[in-house]
Amino acid sequence: MADPLIIAGRSFESRLVVGTGKYASHEIMKAAHEASGTGMATVAVRRVDLTARGEGALLSWIDQSHIFLLPNTAGCYTADDAVRTARLGREAGLSNWVKLEVIGDERTLFPDNEGLIAATKILVKEGFVVLPYTNDDPIVCRKLEDAGAAAVMPLGAPIGSGLGIQNPNNLIIIKEQARVPVIVDAGVGTASDAAVAMELGADGVLMNTAIAGAGDPVLMAGAMKRAIEAGRMAFLAGRIPRKRYATASSPLDGLIGR
Repeated sequence: MADPLIIAGRSFESRLVVGTGKYASHEIMKAAHEASGTGMATVAVRRVDLTARGEGALLSWIDQSHIFLLPNTAGCYTADDAVRTARLGREAGLSNWVKLEVIGDERTLFPDNEGLIAATKILVKEGFVVLPYTNDDPIVCRKLEDAGAAAVMPLGAPIGSGLGIQNPNNLIIIKEQARVPVIVDAGVGTASDAAVAMELGADGVLMNTAIAGAGDPVLMAGAMKRAIEAGRMAFLAGRIPRKRYATASSPLDGLIGR
């Protein structure tokens, strides 16, 4: 089924976006990426040696002929810091795309939405394609879109928590009002969480820990690929209404003896 994810005019066959951190080895990361079928991987600008070359360099283990690099501003706690980091990634030749993170709290890693909106406005004016990581707040998502974000990336639950989708109704509202793609970012723990996000109408899901931290990251990556596909198909198909009481699977009308 041809159903690409389109962001800022760029088409991706897969609706699964993956990370590059926390893997036990570069070899496992590469195998997991292949199993996931992803077309986009996010890389932390501040945590990667952009000048490194050879087998020890993270970027050499990412098949950039099939996987688009999405630099991120992980570890930034102010708008100014996030803007500088995004510029550094672009100057290093990574991309003019950025997964924008402005963290507001060290313990929860919840976003600083005020700083996030400010940084989005600055980077959009400088020609960046901005994908901001934000709370699952419909108002903030709308403001980010108005600021020029190419997609909005509300969290499903705190980063790395594995709690799954905590506020499904918020995600439904965000999707209903959005004019840009909605990508659930953070909180996915297992394949069913990813499927739920897609069934709610999300255009994609970004995850890292759920794959990298699994007992078998490569096997989990394959599971996530299938969950994303199944959830998307279920959303497009349209689920049956929820009812309080049973409805017979086989119609009773026309049965002999009735």
